[in-house]
Order: sequence, then C-alpha cells, then structure tokens
Amino acid sequence: MTAPPLPTVKDVLAYAEDCISGKILSCEKHAWACQRFLKDYHASQEKGSKFVFQWKKVEAVITWSRLFKHTKGVLSGENIYLHISQLFIIANVYGFYYRDTGYRRFQKFYTQVARKNAKSQLLAIVLTYELMVFLDGGLSEVYCAATKKDQAAIVYKEMVAILNGCKPLAGRWREAYRQLEHIKSGSFCKPLSKEDRKLGDGFNVQCACIDEYHAHPTTEVYDILDSGMGARPEPLLGVITTAGFDLNNPCYTIEYKLAAKILDPHDDTDLESVFCDIHELETNTTSDDIEVNGKKVAPGDLIDDPFDEKNWPKANPIICSYDVGRAYLVKKAKEAQAAPDKMRNFLTKHLNVWVNQREAGYMPLMKWHACRIDKFPDLTGAPCFAGLDLSAKNDLTSAGLVFPVDGIYYVMGKSFMPESTFNQKMKSDNVPYDLWEQQGFLEVTRGAVVDYKFVVDWVKNTILRIGADIQEWCVDPWGAIQVSNDLIEEGFTVVDIVQGIKTLSEPTKDFRNQVYEKCVLHDGNPLLSWAIGNAIVDIVDRNMNLMLNKAKSTQRIDPIVSVINGYVRAMVADTLGGYNSRGMRVL
Repeated sequence: MTAPPLPTVKDVLAYAEDCISGKILSCEKHAWACQRFLKDYHASQEKGSKFVFQWKKVEAVITWSRLFKHTKGVLSGENIYLHISQLFIIANVYGFYYRDTGYRRFQKFYTQVARKNAKSQLLAIVLTYELMVFLDGGLSEVYCAATKKDQAAIVYKEMVAILNGCKPLAGRWREAYRQLEHIKSGSFCKPLSKEDRKLGDGFNVQCACIDEYHAHPTTEVYDILDSGMGARPEPLLGVITTAGFDLNNPCYTIEYKLAAKILDPHDDTDLESVFCDIHELETNTTSDDIEVNGKKVAPGDLIDDPFDEKNWPKANPIICSYDVGRAYLVKKAKEAQAAPDKMRNFLTKHLNVWVNQREAGYMPLMKWHACRIDKFPDLTGAPCFAGLDLSAKNDLTSAGLVFPVDGIYYVMGKSFMPESTFNQKMKSDNVPYDLWEQQGFLEVTRGAVVDYKFVVDWVKNTILRIGADIQEWCVDPWGAIQVSNDLIEEGFTVVDIVQGIKTLSEPTKDFRNQVYEKCVLHDGNPLLSWAIGNAIVDIVDRNMNLMLNKAKSTQRIDPIVSVINGYVRAMVADTLGGYNSRGMRVL
C-alpha cells in the first residue's frame, strides 16, 4: 500500500470546520472541541499571542506513528496512518506552546471515545514518543496506568508489540521484567496499577496515561501520578476512556463533568493546560424534560436513537469508517435488542453513553434525579410512614419518610453517624460526609455510637414541623427491639419489616417502577442519591423476585433501605397485618 502524503495543518483545520458545520457528523461536545481548537489556532497566529502553534512538532509525532504497523484486526501488518480524529488530538496536544518559555501548553488531556476506536494504539504511540523522542535524549519516566494489572498491561503490551514490528527501531530498546527501556537515554516505561500494590512516593513522571479511567473507584492512581510530575517543566498526563456505569466514580464526577464545562462555549470554565475531546451520543443533560422531534426526553435519557446506525459515528469516528467495523456494531446492536441485559454494555462501551447503573444496579441514577423537586407541597395532614434502618451503632444509620398523597410518594430522609468514626468513614468511603452534614442531610452524633434517640427525635420533629400524621414506624427488627418497645409505649404503631423476599421483593420493584413513572418525588438528598447509586439487587428465583443486597453493594445503601422499609407500608397503607407478641404489626 502506497503511503498517503503527510497531512497538513490545513487538513486538521478543515476537519474541525466540517465537524462544526455538520458535514462530518459529530456530537455536540466534539464540535465544541473543534470550535475551541479553531479559536486557539487563529489566536496563536496573532502577534504577541500567549501561545504559538508549531505544526512541525505535530508532524514529528505523525512521522513517528508511521514507523509502526497495526498489530491486530483487518489491518494487521499494515503501516499505521492515523485517522483524522486521532490527528486532531495529536495536533492539539503537540501543537500549542507558550511563546515565552517554549514549553508545551497542554500538560493534561481527557479523551472519551467508544471501544474499538484504537485508544490503546494511540496511547502506545504517545507513550513511545514521550519515552524515546520528546526529551531529545533526556531521561523520561513513563507509565501506563489502570486500576487493574491486566488493564494496565494492555497498553504496555501494545507498546512492545508495535516496537517489535518496527525494524527502524531495532536495537534501540529492550524489554524485561515488565519494563521497557530506551537504551540510549535510559528512559523507561512500566505498567502501573493499584492491584500491583506498588503505588507510593518516588515517581518522577514525564508522561503517564490512564486507560479506562471510568473503572477507577477513587482518584488514588491519578493523584499519585499527578503529584509525581511536579519537578518536570513539560509533563503530560493523559486520561483516555469509554463511558461507564458508576456515576460515583471520579471519571464521571470530576473529569467528565470538568471536560464538559471546559468545552462548553457558554461556560466560563477555562483551564488552558487541559485538552478535552469527547465522542458520544446525545443525551438530555438538563434537569427537565425536553421535547425532541415531538418526543418527550427525560433528564439523562438518550436524545439520539441508539439503534439508528446514522448516529453511531458520533461515538465511533474510526470504527464507523470501514465496513467490518460497522458490521461489528450492527452485531452488538442486535444482541442488545435481543437481550436487554446487554443493553447497558452496548450503551456504555459502544455508544459511549454514561448509563448511571452499575452491574445489577438497582436503578439508573438519572431516573432518580428526574424526580427531584425544589420544594415539597403542603403536606399538612398527610400520612407518613417512617422507615428506619438501624445499622451497627458505630456506622451509618438512616431514617426515610414516605408520604403517599394522591398517587404520589413524597420522600425525604436523613442519616446519622457517630463523631468517633466520622473522619475515618469520610476517608474510607471517599465521599463528602462533611458537606452533607453542612447541608443538613447527615447528623454527626456525639460519642462513639449513634444514640437512636437522635434518629427518633428527628422523625418526630420533622413530622411536627410539616404537620403530617405519622401512621406507622416501619423498622427492620434486627437490633431495634428497644427502640420499637419505646415507640409502642408512647402509643405509636410499629411494624416489623422482616428483611426477606416475601416482604421486600414486590415493594422494592414497585418503588423503582414508581420512580420511572415519576410518581416518587424527593428533595435531591445527595446522600440518598449516593446510596441508590451504590445499591445492588439480587434476583433470587425464576419469578424475578429481588432484594437489595448489602453484602454485594460495595458502598453504603442504608438510606435507600430505610426508604424502602417505609415504602413497604405506604404501598399497602389500606391493608394492615396482624400483631406479634410485643404488640407490633407484622407483615
């Protein structure tokens, strides 16, 4: 195959213009990235500009990439010629430099694109260039990082594979014991993961790329690599990932949201050292229902039809550019249509959409967020069912209030934690308990254990303030005998919510259905939302009975458990059960 001519800056400029105009089908965020590039490029041509654009340095990376051959797929063995969407990334990352220092502008990049769009190959090219060329003989520490050892090895193995297939570089590098070394400079590259248990101080990072960052539950790997770049004048930290299904992870809560703000031309956020590029199908990113082509689209739901092939290039600029790639996506789409359990992976991995639902997750968080209201209506006289989840006394304890009114279930709640474990839990759970305390959704109680009196008093005071009528206290009987007896002595009706399939399966399913129908309304309690995002369900038999599983939910779900306990009785408020030997109604 005859090598195509080297691309020019005009090719990248034309590509950006075509993406903005719609000549090349692109999602909104990628079009914004193109708009940002054109703005910055034209500004760099002005006399006295802060940045200059150097195409020769971009061309050097392109020439470097052409030394290598594809290692897999239909092009295996053929020379690599970067796709225009990859050239766009390279042109940004390696094209802009500070006029006064000559140092590169972009020291971090975040790119998000669907699977099979040559992410690992592009990272391998960038990492080998940083290892062997960028510092022109200087010593580089280079890392390909991931949360799992096997994931980190994917890019590392791709680096070794493309170097093995590159005759011009033979004898200039060696590889042993999971370390790739540039012989002349002594620069080295290692795969790095939290699973290796080798994270710590002492890194002096020139370049690091984190693959599939959506799978990282914390920022630990990112923070260690970032902190290791302090002594370098021109470091490069890259994140390249597909979308994921856990909106509590930092890829979504920090990087994706920040990238969206940086790209949005209507947002004032401007981090000049960070390059961002996102390829995805369009979703409703507002907090309200919108109408698109006569169809109502709820917050978080897809605007684009996921099964319309015309939309796929938005998330798949490379794989949709050849027949075998499109056939692969057709196959995956048919699998998702035939087996709904595969729909989540089709959306996240192949259409690059954040689905907001972990594997076996209880419900997509966007469905829950769509039920948020700014202010509750007047609930004076409304019936209330108070659900309690009285966990171990030194852990998170929660109360959930459910008010059924005219077919709508109004929900609010609060959680409690002892001060003795507060700081430790905030660190181990990696969530802002301190902020939630300031917002009034969490109460830190004095001492080493939660005094359940605080929980009961909050419920009573809330009901009194609202003017509602508490019908029943709905209590998990485990560890709650004294609380239940005290409430009964005060004249309240207490119901044991036995934590089993017979009691919980139908209410757990029905509560989710009511959320989907927007018949549950809540105040946006972030602690409750976090718990819903954590919740994992077990389908326990052929009748599709299910329960929330605390053991499999790696983070806390007590707030949603308390709400479900209350909903058990709110759902069947007109059908009361019998009494047990302690004078308590039992389902």
